[in-house]
Amino acid sequence: MIWRNSVQKLSLTDSRKCVEDLVDQPRLLPPPAVNMMTASLERADTHRDVLGAALKIGVLTALVRLASVGKELIVAWRFGTGDDLDAFLVSILVPVAMVAVLASAFSASFIPIYIETKQKDGVAAAQRLFQSVVGWVLLSLLIVAFLVAFASPWYLRILGSGFGPEKLRFTTKLVWLNSLVIIFGGLAAVWSAALNAERQFAVVAIMSVATPVLTLVFLWFAPDWRAFTLVAGLITGSVTEMVLLGLALHRVGLSVHFPWPRIDSKIRRLAGQFLPVISGAVLNSGNFMVDQAMAAMLATGSVAALNYGNRIIQFPLVLSSAALGAALMPYLSRLAAAGDWVELNRTVRRFIRLTFFITLPLTTFLVVFSRPLVGMLFHRGAFTAADVLVVSRIQAFYALQIPSYVVSIVVVRLISSVQSNQLLLFATIINLLLNISLNVIFMRWLGLPGIALSTSVVYLCSTVLWYLVIMKRLKKLVIATG
Repeated sequence: MIWRNSVQKLSLTDSRKCVEDLVDQPRLLPPPAVNMMTASLERADTHRDVLGAALKIGVLTALVRLASVGKELIVAWRFGTGDDLDAFLVSILVPVAMVAVLASAFSASFIPIYIETKQKDGVAAAQRLFQSVVGWVLLSLLIVAFLVAFASPWYLRILGSGFGPEKLRFTTKLVWLNSLVIIFGGLAAVWSAALNAERQFAVVAIMSVATPVLTLVFLWFAPDWRAFTLVAGLITGSVTEMVLLGLALHRVGLSVHFPWPRIDSKIRRLAGQFLPVISGAVLNSGNFMVDQAMAAMLATGSVAALNYGNRIIQFPLVLSSAALGAALMPYLSRLAAAGDWVELNRTVRRFIRLTFFITLPLTTFLVVFSRPLVGMLFHRGAFTAADVLVVSRIQAFYALQIPSYVVSIVVVRLISSVQSNQLLLFATIINLLLNISLNVIFMRWLGLPGIALSTSVVYLCSTVLWYLVIMKRLKKLVIATG
């Protein structure tokens, strides 16, 4: 008992040394106990590494988001909630959604299989897998970019249903330019997933600063370009990010050349995981587009107001998704590849408790102080006091999604790590139908802020559903190996 209490007071390094001494003197402690203590110390080390990586990613992502906030403040001062900003925001809905869909789907399907291949088949096999994937992704991006631009006159009639003919034509021109973001941003997403698999988290986190910084440059030097200023910043930022991430890949030994696509067993497995995730992600981004389209049915400036109401809320959401999601994914994938279901279950539950501890106070603060925050950040220039009132209500309702959203990050990473991505597709179909229904109900009750409340309720329902299903499956795996 005295020995055990003294070990609890030691640092982690000293504790490890103590265990090593016990291994050299087996009579002091039986081998099973030594193995148990060694495993416990290794788990503590790993969890500390995950939290350290999440903290590092969080700090760098926060710096990027601060740059984005600075950009949004300048955009708000320059454009207010006018037609130019409405047109730009609607024009990037589909291109940006495509990049976001690819980023989430590719990361969820590629990282577990890449790590498993590297552990079991070696570095060379992992390199071949990555190159094969790059060829398929590039071909797909070229096709999707063309289709998005070509079909824009038809789908913009829905997304911009409240726009006049001239505004709709202007938006169509912007879509043709913004479709380039699908190619450059899509490749940047692929590079990011590969770097995260190699645990190069900091590089991925900081590179996203390119777009807001270059947008500010164009706003400063080309203020008379109207919405084309924002388009130029978005495209040049995507190209810059792609190039810098490609250089980072070269440094870790991964080639970024584009081979002709070929099919093998690994590609088939990856496709089996990718297709459900990409389908679910498309439907999930459909929630965002549905919200934007329904906002466009209301008064002029509603689309811009809805986006401003989500600006501050996106800060903790993007921060947690980038930090916790990126740091957890490789670790959970390694546990799943090793079949360590007990530790996987323990880790997921621990991080879910941690997310509630952090997000509940933050949510309360953002709801209570929503109006002064919006007034302090946006109330200047063309952004009026009436805009502050509407946007602050939207922001308060959006803030309610934070706890369930952050928990969903942990749950979704668990689903992907055990290669059960089919669950995501099923739940996302339910989410889309629920979102449309709740939008109609809450818009009649609350107007434009009702769309934000609908989003928060949908996240709560989907997170609960995903958690119950995957934890039941994980429990079966734990019992089977126990």
